[in-house]
Amino acid sequence: MSGPAAPTPGRTSRGGLVATVRGSAGRLGWGLADQAVSSLTNFAVTLAVARTLTPVEFGAFSLAYVTYAFALNASRGLATDPLMVRFNHAEGDVRRAAVAGSTATALTIGLVLAAVVGVVGVLLPGPAGGSFLALAVVLPGLLLQDSWRYVFFSGSTGGRALVNDLVWAAALVPGVAVLLATGARSAAWFVLAWGAAAALAAVVGVVQAGVLPAPGAVRGWLRTQRDLGLRYLAEGTASAGATQLRSSAVGVVLGLSAVGYVQAAATLMGPVTLVMVGLNLVVVPEIARVIRRAPRRVPLACLLFGLLLASATLAWGAVLLLALPRGLGEAVLGDIWAGTYPVLPLAVLASVGGSLQSGAGAGLRALGAARRSLRAMLVGMTVYVALTVGGAVAFGLTGTMAGAAAAAWIGAALWWRELRAAAREHALDETAAGASAPAAP
Repeated sequence: MSGPAAPTPGRTSRGGLVATVRGSAGRLGWGLADQAVSSLTNFAVTLAVARTLTPVEFGAFSLAYVTYAFALNASRGLATDPLMVRFNHAEGDVRRAAVAGSTATALTIGLVLAAVVGVVGVLLPGPAGGSFLALAVVLPGLLLQDSWRYVFFSGSTGGRALVNDLVWAAALVPGVAVLLATGARSAAWFVLAWGAAAALAAVVGVVQAGVLPAPGAVRGWLRTQRDLGLRYLAEGTASAGATQLRSSAVGVVLGLSAVGYVQAAATLMGPVTLVMVGLNLVVVPEIARVIRRAPRRVPLACLLFGLLLASATLAWGAVLLLALPRGLGEAVLGDIWAGTYPVLPLAVLASVGGSLQSGAGAGLRALGAARRSLRAMLVGMTVYVALTVGGAVAFGLTGTMAGAAAAAWIGAALWWRELRAAAREHALDETAAGASAPAAP
């Protein structure tokens, strides 16, 4: 008597489906919890800075934060994005070697960029220079801490990422409290407190993972991962570089206060933005599982993810638009809120477009379609810079925010076009591989 039929690719038994859904829900739960901690921590710190510092000092803090985002994208592109794509199911010595090489690469990038940021800090006058010098001191620790989060999520140990971010938050709270109690009015001190707490969490990450970054493995990591790493580096730096260029242009054209208003709007949308970024740590491996089990469902899975993020963004935006004029704005942002609120609807609109981009971007990451994601990023960021800088020159603060919103929706269309093409290519490759496989005896 024959046994049960073997499952065919793309089909899953009911019990297997239930187990898959439960596993995914558990991993997503860790991702949500971790990102909630990270989001609330950064949100609280930025609000404390906004309420404490002058608009000019807050603008200087914002420039340092944008520069950190640039470095973070460079580190992720070369160090941790390839880890997520290629080693999320590796085990044993293979995984340990990948983790050691990936985290050492993140630390090395932090050291190199810290030197560059330090030189810029020496050259810049006033508050901006002080913020950049402070960032140079803490940048290696910030990038190493972020790399541990990728390590833990790629290994389906999201609980460790949550613990690591809790360590960061616990170390950050007393530092910020001391600055507030002593009446610190310099953005540089807040950058130092924020980065020093991250460095402590980075050290704890070494203990949690039981793996030391291996500086000697950096060259090998970069060489073996260069096909993905270089494209992801270009993609990440294009995004962060466009944001940096926009912030710098707004500062030149409209002044540091305008940079502060732009950053304040981004801070208000920060919880959903950071959740969006954090969930990608969990969703990319989940979509990779969908690719192995039911590849035709990849676009649907990405669409559901994008719509979930867009719905959360709209709900959060509605809360802000209703609550800020009723006292929350002044309580949260102080005097800065009056200049921020008029452009907040445009920030919400831009975030919704970014949510839809994230859905497609997660699919392209899981498919390893680095060439297509890079193309979407480069074209999208070119549009972003043109519309935001042109908007600032032509129409001031409202113009640059409207340009960002328009660019986000144009970018969403670009990303989804590339995802559909990548999914078709993957399906053709799978069909060709099946046709060329030898028949079973």
